[in-house]
Amino acid sequence: MTRIWNVYLSGEIHTDWREAIEKGCEAAELPVEFSAPVTDHGASDDCGVAIMGEEPNKFWHDHKGAKLNAIRTRTLLGEADIVIVRFGEKYKQWNAAFDAGFAAALGLPLIVMHGADHQHALKEVDASALAVIETPDQAVQILDYVINGKLPA
Repeated sequence: MTRIWNVYLSGEIHTDWREAIEKGCEAAELPVEFSAPVTDHGASDDCGVAIMGEEPNKFWHDHKGAKLNAIRTRTLLGEADIVIVRFGEKYKQWNAAFDAGFAAALGLPLIVMHGADHQHALKEVDASALAVIETPDQAVQILDYVINGKLPA
């Protein structure tokens, strides 16, 4: 029986990096299943008030949404075999840093992806990762190696 690896993809939502990893793993026929936080920014921000009622104070609006999102994140991240966290170029992704810390605290294998311009700012996050990469293709190559012991051609 082939093991199915559960890979949690956390981080920025403004590029297609998740799809690139998924397509690369499919092309390599890797036995992986992916999970992720809600990537619809509006839904993620407004889920609490949409379900539990409006809040006049933005703090409580965000607080409700964060708690609902945490149900999904804690569950799926906690069930992951490997966590990949991508830090994008455009926005500060505090949620991605939190997810990386959460994965590290759980002792989960962590792969961090970001450009060279974030090396200093993410040095502590990088120190907790088992791999620090820049591209989705590198993530696919790591998964292929970890699962099959296969190096890139």
